[in-house]
Amino acid sequence: MINNLLEIFSRGGMLMAPLFLCSVIALGIVFERAINLKRKKIFLPQVVNMVHGLIDEGKLQLVHKICDENAGPLTNIIKVGIENSDQDREGIKTSIIDAGRQEVPVLEKNLPLLGTIAGISPLLGLLGTVTGMIKVFQVISVQGVGQAGALAGGISEALITTATGLAIAVPSLVAYNYFVHRVEILILDIEKYSLQLVNRLIKLNAKNRVASNKESEFKLEHQSSSPVQ
Repeated sequence: MINNLLEIFSRGGMLMAPLFLCSVIALGIVFERAINLKRKKIFLPQVVNMVHGLIDEGKLQLVHKICDENAGPLTNIIKVGIENSDQDREGIKTSIIDAGRQEVPVLEKNLPLLGTIAGISPLLGLLGTVTGMIKVFQVISVQGVGQAGALAGGISEALITTATGLAIAVPSLVAYNYFVHRVEILILDIEKYSLQLVNRLIKLNAKNRVASNKESEFKLEHQSSSPVQ
């Protein structure tokens, strides 16, 4: 099996080297994105559930610490929301949206390269076809068309590079489209969670204001009821 692959590689000509490199890079990106774009890797269910309760209890410093210890796209957004929790609704919302935009490239990591490989692989195969046919015509110009064995090398090079380029491009394009769609779904889920985060922080701010007003009223009542010396 290995000997056959090496023979095909050698018969494909010099363009088999960049095609092989493209296949290795594409395979690495597919495995990397398949692991890092899992929903559990982004949303960290145990952290999200813990953060919900802590925000409702007003323990924002503890939430910030947990986000630092579990860095990721969503926890980074939560941390920014906590840092701007003293602002009004629009201020919190704007800061979270800006943080979300900065996390999008993290979700799309290596996908442009995978798309590029899907685009250039058939072109490299086509270039191999052209170089192979050039060799064929060079043989014809020297030995004529009757030497089938002499023509076989150029023809095989043309066909092998074309087939290899397409074999790399097709799965790379499928994987690219799949991961782009997955990223879009994750972004929508993050936006939905971010809106919930804004609402929780606004609710917490309102709760703190009510508590602060009651404390101020209590102090005023206590001062007014104190005996005059």
